[in-house]
Amino acid sequence: MIKLRTYVFMDSLQPQLAEYMATVSQGFLPVPGDACLWIEVSPGMAVHRLTDMALKATRVRLAQQVVERAYGSMVIHQRDQSDVREAGRMLLSRLGARQEDRETCRVAWQEVIRGITPDHSVLINRQNRRGSMILPGQSMFILETEPAGYVVYAANQAEKAASIQLIDVRAVGAFGRLTFSGSEADVDEAAQAALAAIESPAGI
Repeated sequence: MIKLRTYVFMDSLQPQLAEYMATVSQGFLPVPGDACLWIEVSPGMAVHRLTDMALKATRVRLAQQVVERAYGSMVIHQRDQSDVREAGRMLLSRLGARQEDRETCRVAWQEVIRGITPDHSVLINRQNRRGSMILPGQSMFILETEPAGYVVYAANQAEKAASIQLIDVRAVGAFGRLTFSGSEADVDEAAQAALAAIESPAGI
């Protein structure tokens, strides 16, 4: 029995998120504007079956596949949205599931920290080398979700909404973690978009 944990569709990867994903991708690198589908299932090894089906049935490319102790995730993408949507419909059909069967996203933590100090920003920048750097004086939004994969959709919608810098997007494991920074007004606007996104994540 394969359990659907995360299922989110992104119609157009935003530039920063696409480039961030490329820094951790082990497969075919996504580019800005690609449509993308993020799926997380349990047990973890079941993700191999889903990957095989999606790649054989459509023209999607595999950006990432992670098999953990309990969960497995896959990221497929293609310039043409119809290919990604068709892969999603086919996978749901093979699972005998609907996108509504995915787990509801739970916010474990969310907070805006304003006017970040130099000591704090230096430490964050040393810990996170794949995204942008946060600068002293900026505001910072942090978000933790369960399941993990939903933070990717939150990040994409936040980047659409305001001029922010993506610092960290960790979407595998028990919890997903998102960090972005910018001016106080931009962070507030992007934070609202991120929270609204996970309340109603997109599907096919």
